[in-house]
Amino acid sequence: MNLAAFTYIVPDYYSGITFFCDVLGFDLITDEDQGRKRWVEVRAPGSTTSVILARADGDIQQAAIGQQGAGRVWLFLETDDFARDHARLVARGITFEEAPRHEPYGTVAVFRDPFGSRWDLIQRR
Repeated sequence: MNLAAFTYIVPDYYSGITFFCDVLGFDLITDEDQGRKRWVEVRAPGSTTSVILARADGDIQQAAIGQQGAGRVWLFLETDDFARDHARLVARGITFEEAPRHEPYGTVAVFRDPFGSRWDLIQRR
């Protein structure tokens, strides 16, 4: 089995696409108007797992923006060159919560996306 996709709730499609594509460098795979909503699929280059951007609909979904991981790091952006990608993300406006640290499993630093979710940028050993 393979995890093909997961849904990520955003306040609106534009801000989701901007963050994932312009800041992180993901590819926009699909942006299809379905009437009341859109099917927006983004994917990191070389990945097989897609992120489906879903515009929050209603109070419960609005409240879930930035809380999908319940305050924990729940998204892990893996890189083969930590220094390069850390510098690129900082140049694109990402603020890291900590300085990069070296752990037994690799180099890592935590950042928050514009919606409040916490991510690890990680280069595994």
